[in-house]
Amino acid sequence: MPLLEPKPEALRPGAARTPSHDRVLDAQASGTPEPLRGELTALLGAEKVLWKVSDLVKYASDASPYRFVPQVVVVPESIDDISAILSYAHDRGREVVFRAAGTSLNGQAQGEDILVDVRHHWAGIEVLDEGAQARIRPGTTVMRANATLARYGRLLGPDPASAIACTIGGVVANNASGMTAGTTRNSYRTVSSLTFVLPSGTVVDTADPAADEKLAHAEPELCEGLLALKGEIEADAELTARIRAKYEIKNTNGYRLDAFLDGSTPVQILRGLMVGSEGTFGFISEVVFDTLPLDRRVSSALLFFPSLTAAAAAVPRFNEAGAIAVELMDGNTLRASVSVQGVPADWAELPKETAALLVEFRAPDEPAQEAYERAASAVVAGLDLVAPVASVTNEFTREAKVISGYWKARKAFVTAVGGSRPSGTTLITEDFAVPPSLLADACEALLRLQSEHGFEAAVAGHAAHGNLHFLLAFDAAKPSDVDRYAAFMDDFCRLTVERFDGSLKAEHATGRNIAPFLEMEWGPKATELMWRTKQVIDPDGVLAPRIVLDRDPKAHLRGLKTIPEVEPIADPCIECGFCEPTCPSEDLTTTPRQRIVLRREMMRQPSGSPVETGLLDAYGYDAVDTCAGDSTCKLACPVGIDTGAMMKDFRHQRHSPREERIAALTAKNFKTVEVSARLAVAAAERIGDRLLETVTGLARKAVRPDLVPEWLPEIPGAAARKLPLTARAGASAVYYPACVNRIFGGPDSHRGPSLPQAVVAVSERAGKPVWIPEDVTGTCCATIWHSKGYDEGNAVMANRIVEAAWGWTGGGKLPLVVDASSCTLGIAHEVVPYLTADNRELHRELTVVDSLVWAADELLPELKILRKTGSAVLHPTCSMQHLGDVEQLRTVAEACAEEVVVPDDAGCCAFAGDRGMLHKELTASATAKEAAEVNSREYDAYLSANRMCEIGMDRATGREYHSVLMELERATRP
Repeated sequence: MPLLEPKPEALRPGAARTPSHDRVLDAQASGTPEPLRGELTALLGAEKVLWKVSDLVKYASDASPYRFVPQVVVVPESIDDISAILSYAHDRGREVVFRAAGTSLNGQAQGEDILVDVRHHWAGIEVLDEGAQARIRPGTTVMRANATLARYGRLLGPDPASAIACTIGGVVANNASGMTAGTTRNSYRTVSSLTFVLPSGTVVDTADPAADEKLAHAEPELCEGLLALKGEIEADAELTARIRAKYEIKNTNGYRLDAFLDGSTPVQILRGLMVGSEGTFGFISEVVFDTLPLDRRVSSALLFFPSLTAAAAAVPRFNEAGAIAVELMDGNTLRASVSVQGVPADWAELPKETAALLVEFRAPDEPAQEAYERAASAVVAGLDLVAPVASVTNEFTREAKVISGYWKARKAFVTAVGGSRPSGTTLITEDFAVPPSLLADACEALLRLQSEHGFEAAVAGHAAHGNLHFLLAFDAAKPSDVDRYAAFMDDFCRLTVERFDGSLKAEHATGRNIAPFLEMEWGPKATELMWRTKQVIDPDGVLAPRIVLDRDPKAHLRGLKTIPEVEPIADPCIECGFCEPTCPSEDLTTTPRQRIVLRREMMRQPSGSPVETGLLDAYGYDAVDTCAGDSTCKLACPVGIDTGAMMKDFRHQRHSPREERIAALTAKNFKTVEVSARLAVAAAERIGDRLLETVTGLARKAVRPDLVPEWLPEIPGAAARKLPLTARAGASAVYYPACVNRIFGGPDSHRGPSLPQAVVAVSERAGKPVWIPEDVTGTCCATIWHSKGYDEGNAVMANRIVEAAWGWTGGGKLPLVVDASSCTLGIAHEVVPYLTADNRELHRELTVVDSLVWAADELLPELKILRKTGSAVLHPTCSMQHLGDVEQLRTVAEACAEEVVVPDDAGCCAFAGDRGMLHKELTASATAKEAAEVNSREYDAYLSANRMCEIGMDRATGREYHSVLMELERATRP
């Protein structure tokens, strides 16, 4: 056993707790039972079968209010795997549910038997016909697809708010739409063709001219059944008219019966039915979309009205003027949103009856934009707008930053309510649609209903399409709260159907929570046709039972998940999954959502239960050790949760007092450590990689893999022993070379100046010389200790660097320029919680500037570019994301290269200081997609602005990355 092996017991929840009624039972502690586990392992291979109790628990939760623990999770890599799984399920009488991103809001991605993960291994996009179409695999996120299409001036029609995380397979399976899609730009209208696997295992490509012939040969009864249903529907004029009327407004409740009217052959009918079928008819393996123009010229306004009625009355006028989006917020929504950073504080004083519309126009060129703006101005001139608080302008703008602020305000309600809801409550996001002419009445009726049932009364939505959203928070552990939710749903569904003839689900799909109310909306005849359609396509009921169709009137109350209290930093988590695509370990171990989900299950368990023990045994590596700690999850999270910070705290909890003392001693004697590290790197150049790999490998086994870094061949040689000589007199800034740039040199093939020499040189050329203090050795940004959870060592170095920086900068009179983005983030922000009260005052006087910002904003305007390289690919680091200086990276690179490319799959490299040397599998997984994209072509330069991240990308790509400031020095060298 390693000398300093961490103890799982350190993370066992200590708080007294009552076991939850929905906890995973002791009988499930061993995970997937036999023979299920063995048979699937033999069928697919061990690497494709996830069977541990921790695997099952982390897949049991999604963005919905439901929680169902699967018997097993399988991770197929091909259509052959999918067919094998379906065949196995048929033979064994088992059930299958497909899950991609897990952002669905109604439980349609949850299963109680075989759960199939189709996010891994199913990503990719192929652009067709210069962007007019795109062939996309189901595990590709909407945001990733649009990033590629943007290069062609195109985008997808569906634009769900979860675009950062939701995948194409889920979007099509739910017919998700969003703020601009309406009824004309959704998947049903913009999907050109599909390839899917039917429950029988038959593969259908609807674009194949011979598809109907092949299907008739393979599935004659299916074809006959579909055509018989089509004939029956078309023979019923009243039913046909009703179906057409139901889709005049947004509607994703039930199956697309209009597919029988729009399709003339079985394949065409199936193409329509698959859209919105929620995984109950088959697996969508590929989608070809007809794309839409990406109109880049945007004009937006946030307009305030004296009442909901007045706001609703303006909606059709903006629709007629050509607005792409008209979003509604009622007064309660506006006032609640002030708790979100960036929303004007004076909104708290808005009158309760106030309402607002966010109106947006998008145009392809200047003349079209001007025409839209004239039309918008004409509408505004006829409106009775109000400006009850100072921040309200009621004006259209083209400013991207202002427009971004408007949309942040529009989306802030989920953040505000989700972040402030009482601990222990789950958050439900509901949506429905009414004819737009009834919008105001529907809003007011909903607000009254919410108040009557004791829920927070607020509403927002896609007013242009009569699509409204609202939130419900309740405690599923309390029977009285469940009863209150049930009573509300009964009244809400009757209100929507009987008074407004609306859609109970406009864009979130039926799922589990509206299935019992399907017949209320559609009537017995249409509902029975849906049941018969399911029987024709999936006669054995293999796929997603109880999703979409369920005759149990209380089905929506089954499986409601409790939300036990966990660590305060993570307790507000609504389990939406927005964090997952940003997480470096998403394809290796766990995601931020899953880390929290696993922790919540521990809290459901009685102390010492077999399930809790099993979860703890896996949690150390799966959650704590393989978290990069980059905190990009916080940037994606709608309620701002920093799961990386929680994992660092868990690392701290696992440390023994001895480890903490050693770490603090290292910080106190860092000057000696730094000099020794540089000498060791210099010596390593003479020893050889193979011997060093062997020695560090043995040390890792003896001490602990999470403490001793592994030597990697990509580690560069040592930095120069001395930093460039500079003068304090006349300096425009203090330049702080990060310790990594004082220990490690540049790429082995680089023959120009080092990074410190380059920064000094370009600053001098720009007429803004910098000064390097003589006593920087022995100081550090403290990230070394912060990332590992060594609080005492972190405090030692945090206070040392702030005191030193305050002295170097003359009490903050000069800016402190830092040449590694992670170190800039550390000194500017991460050290603050560890400072003494006096040093916090000193820190407030400092101006910490990243070298990218220094170069882009201060140096470039004064520099003359003398030469450019041909092409450059960039690696924006996670620290740049936090600092908001990715654009400065691009700006400096564009000054140095004719062509600059940021990979669509760029993300955190997970090298995270030395974590890539502690767990090289983490960096390998995190960089796989970006590396493949980078290596798909040659570039003349590979650029970033953080030495350890550059080493990580060197390892991932086999290329040599270097700082963009070194490239700037070359471009401006006389």
